[in-house]
Amino acid sequence: MEGQKLPRGFDVLREPDWVEHFVRKMMTKALPDIAGHMSATTSAAISESKQFLGVKFKLPDGCKRDDIRLLIREDMIRIEGLPGGKHELIKLPKLVQPRLSRATVKAGVLHVKVRKRMRGRKVNECPINWV
Repeated sequence: MEGQKLPRGFDVLREPDWVEHFVRKMMTKALPDIAGHMSATTSAAISESKQFLGVKFKLPDGCKRDDIRLLIREDMIRIEGLPGGKHELIKLPKLVQPRLSRATVKAGVLHVKVRKRMRGRKVNECPINWV
């Protein structure tokens, strides 16, 4: 698109944000049932440090303590058991180690702390077999 000469008024097509917004709006109109799954969650705040990701999610009113389940994958967090049989998907900006996570609820806010997956910097020497 950069090398093409576009008619006057079509310069907007070169901006990727505009194109993404246009496609998202068209998909929302065409498929309203799944439009909620396409958009990023707005109810979760994600903070990042060198080794950890922190996620804060405000639990809606009417949540029962025994119904809430937290499922953590390398790239996503899923909160199940919300009122109305709903669930929430939170896409994580970095890959994490799901086994190394902690979660607490304070004043109706779910706090999740997950260790980021660090790149392997270990160097392993491999023996060579001379034939």
